Amino acid sequence: MPNFSARSTEIEIMDDLLCAGEVVHQTLRELEFINKWLGGNAVTITALERLLKDCPTTGTITIVDLGCGGGEMLRIVHQWAAKKAIPVKLIGIDANPHIIAFAEQNLQNLPEIEFLSLDIFSKEFKNLRFDVVLGTLFYHHFNDDQLTAFFKNLRDQATKGIIINDIHRHPLAYYSIKWLTTLFSRSPMVKFDAPLSVLRAFKKKEMARILKNAGIQDFHLQWKWAFRWRVIINLRK
Repeated sequence: MPNFSARSTEIEIMDDLLCAGEVVHQTLRELEFINKWLGGNAVTITALERLLKDCPTTGTITIVDLGCGGGEMLRIVHQWAAKKAIPVKLIGIDANPHIIAFAEQNLQNLPEIEFLSLDIFSKEFKNLRFDVVLGTLFYHHFNDDQLTAFFKNLRDQATKGIIINDIHRHPLAYYSIKWLTTLFSRSPMVKFDAPLSVLRAFKKKEMARILKNAGIQDFHLQWKWAFRWRVIINLRK
């Protein structure tokens, strides 16, 4: 019986920054499918709409997607911004260079989107500045202390806000994704990582505590289907 009382510290296959090849490509394709059909993409886009409505701005908005994977979220943001006539500069960041190579190939028809292979704890990353920071199914890969330190830095790197779209640790979420991936996934990585991701994810109080420990007080934390926490951090700079 899995333990749902605390965040798991077990490592996912995806955390190996040397993993590469077709197993990674298949995993990224399946994650795109999961985010689309379980509502994950909409969670991020509606948050972006709300954040920019509350923080009106002029000029080009720099938006970075952390743990960008295959780049699908950036494609969606690009389409959304085009419809809204909002000028944006889009950047995807992932620590795995093989994933960045896949994203560049996957979005080769959108050469204006920039991709960087960077460790978010590196000095190089800390020197970067953005307007809006996105992170979809990204933050559960790190422990509470890492996240607290990271958000302390990130609040000074972003001028407008931070959007978190991550998993609610819950038995129903765990058994549902385990069943779905067992039946339909062709990726051993997805079959192993998806249920574990739920066990590494957050209860509401845990997410709120991490943010408050990082000195972030102005945030809106809301549950969204399917078993997602949507956090909008308005930095109002």
